This record gives sequence, structure tokens and C-alpha cells, in this order.
Amino acid sequence: MNHFLDIHTTSAEDLRTMIDQGRAMKDARQGRPRGAPDDEQPLAGHMVALIFEKPSTRTRVSFDVGTRQMGGQTMVLSGQDMQLGHGETIADTARVLSRYVDLIMIRTFDESVVQEMAEYASVPVINGLTDRSHPCQIMADVMTYEEHRGPIKGKKVVWTGDGNNVFASFLHAAQQFEFELVFSGPQQLDPDREYVSMAREAGVDFTIQRDPWKAVDGADLIVADTWVSMHDAQSTRERRHNLLRAYQVNDALMQAAKPDALFMHCLPAHRNEEVTSSVMDGPQSVIFDEAENRLHAQKAVMRWCLGK
Repeated sequence: MNHFLDIHTTSAEDLRTMIDQGRAMKDARQGRPRGAPDDEQPLAGHMVALIFEKPSTRTRVSFDVGTRQMGGQTMVLSGQDMQLGHGETIADTARVLSRYVDLIMIRTFDESVVQEMAEYASVPVINGLTDRSHPCQIMADVMTYEEHRGPIKGKKVVWTGDGNNVFASFLHAAQQFEFELVFSGPQQLDPDREYVSMAREAGVDFTIQRDPWKAVDGADLIVADTWVSMHDAQSTRERRHNLLRAYQVNDALMQAAKPDALFMHCLPAHRNEEVTSSVMDGPQSVIFDEAENRLHAQKAVMRWCLGK
């Protein structure tokens, strides 16, 4: 069973296959309307369940469109539709869904929900995001970097801001794709200690540098994410802004990196907070290529899960 639950639980060889296949499928679609089917229809006759306990734009649209392009059909379910773990157990939900669909993608809060879904489902399960990781996003990010600059192996990637779930997946990816990773943010928002320990035990070239100017010296890629989420209270927003203000990605910080350094952000962004509009819209930004590549990378993930 090919579940796609996290970057570090998937072999480096399989990850490379997915990245390369995603790029090939993107190239094959050049010049076609978005709704046109792929020449290959590997998901023909397949039904994919897309479960969202957390709201989404990019994840929902990219998985839905990707499935349709490959000839499959989708069933989109919200947390209110499912009420996961309230009444019927997650294990029983997984068993039932497996009788109806061929693949399950779930975007949820607690990592244990995805883990339990995968344990009891008899079809592949994809982690569309949890509070601890976001592996599909990082597959798109690696694909985007390599599209613009070639192999990411040995490159220096600098994350500024909060050591959140997206950063956690970058940490997993640093092990599997063998790039250097620097975290630059306040101590109060350091990344998951368990994942940091795992990375260091695995020999990942990972450092924490509090000074963002020192962190970006020699950087090939700078990555930022939102400082606050839609669920944060006003007091939390103010505290986070005070902690993170020094880590804003602006023109001066980009100039302190390599001249050909790229900028990424998984979106949605709060312009002129974690990153200035001049950087987002500037020549080093690849944020919209990055957003598009969610589609192509996830198509490759789905094909791998189904052995296609």
C-alpha cells in the first residue's frame, strides 16, 4: 500500500520518481487548455475522495483538477459532512470509504487522524496537510526550484519566520533530497524538537541562525510563510508580529543572498507582513509557478499511490 503521509516516510528514490514524473506531465500539457485531459488517463475509472476538515483553495482545486485531467472523478467532503471521530470512529470511516473509493486525500488538524485513516483504509491515503506537516507543498517546492535552477542537492535553503508544519516538511525534505537547510526565527517559534532531533541523527545539514542577515548569506532559496493563521486571536496576532517583525523578507534581505536566489511562499500571503509586495512581485519570486506546481506534483503523487 503506497500511502503518502510524509516526506521522511517515503523513500528518496520514490520521491525523485514523483518529482521527475510531475515535471514530465507538466511539459506534456504545454499549450493545452486547463480542462483538457492528459494523453495518458491513468486514473480513468477511479474515484478519489477529497476530505477537508481545514478550508483550502490550492489543495482542493489542484487535487480536483489533477484527478480530472488524469481521467478520474472526485468526491469532495467537508469536515461537517464527515464529522470525523465524532460518532463513527476514524477507523470505521476509513473502512467504509475504502469500499467506495480508490484513493483518499485528507486535509485535517491532528496528525493522528491521517495516521489512523491510513492504518485502517484498504486504499492509499494522502496527507493533504496536518498541523505537523505539509508534504504535498514541499514536493511542489522542490519541483519548482529544480525547474528554475537545476538539482536542489547541495543547495542552501533558508526559512525565515515560524518553524511551523510547512517548515517541518522542508526539514524532512532536506534529508531526502540532500540540501542544506537554515532556520531563522525567534526561539519561541522554533521547529518541532522531535523532527529536529530526527534530522540531526540522520546527518541533515541543518542549522538555526537567529540573525536573518547571517542566515541568508550564500542562500540559493529563501522561503517564508504567514505569521498568523485565520484562527489566531488578536492578542496572538500582535505577539507574533512583535516576535517576527525582524524576519520580514524584503528587498534588502534578498540582496544579501546569492544574486540568483529564488523566493518562495506557499500562499496565501499577507503582503507587507512576512514578505513585501516588491519581493513577491519581483524577478526572484517564483510563487505562482510554485502554486501551479501543486497540481503537477500531486498528480505524480496520486499516480505513485495507485501504482500508475
